[in-house]
Amino acid sequence: MAGTLYVVGTPIGNLSDFSPRAVQTLQEVDFIAAEDTRVTQKLLNHFQIKKPMTSYYQHNLRERGEEILARIESGENCAIVTDAGMPCISDPGEDLVGLCAARGIPTVVIPGPSAAISALAVSGLPTSRFCFEGFLSTNHKNRMEHLHQVAGDRHTLIFYEAPHKLIYTLQDMLEVLGDRRIALCRELTKLHEEVTKTTLSAAVEYYTQQAPR
Repeated sequence: MAGTLYVVGTPIGNLSDFSPRAVQTLQEVDFIAAEDTRVTQKLLNHFQIKKPMTSYYQHNLRERGEEILARIESGENCAIVTDAGMPCISDPGEDLVGLCAARGIPTVVIPGPSAAISALAVSGLPTSRFCFEGFLSTNHKNRMEHLHQVAGDRHTLIFYEAPHKLIYTLQDMLEVLGDRRIALCRELTKLHEEVTKTTLSAAVEYYTQQAPR
């Protein structure tokens, strides 16, 4: 009888946000599939969990995915975690859950924090309709095409971006989307959490002179 894949949300910064159910799940599964085993080991150490891990990340999806599936189909239970937040959201876990769905392997969600939803909640922007767009392409042409595709959308758009690319993304957004209200959220749930409610034009002006942290 096949085992089960547990999709376990992890803290996005504050370890106190890790739920008792998530702790119990990691204690009870046979092994853990982690995006970065070094990051997950710190989480396990904090909660005094001893469990074997296997790495599952962008560059070993196919080979390692088949290995994990074989173990689950043999009867083992596996928990998949990402470095921070919910697996499968801008995360390679999406592929593993898809493989399980294709083979009829049970999957169970253990909900946890999500940076996208947390940011939306404190943004001050409309929340009744929104679309998560994830990371934009590092290729300028592809990034601009993506922005043009969503330019006419009337709902709130959520993007992830790295600090060193923020100013370029803001400039492209201002060019394609026009000036509009935005919220920039960083270090959510951490000691230095920061939510800046501004406009695209004001953000471009500010970050042209001040590099983001």
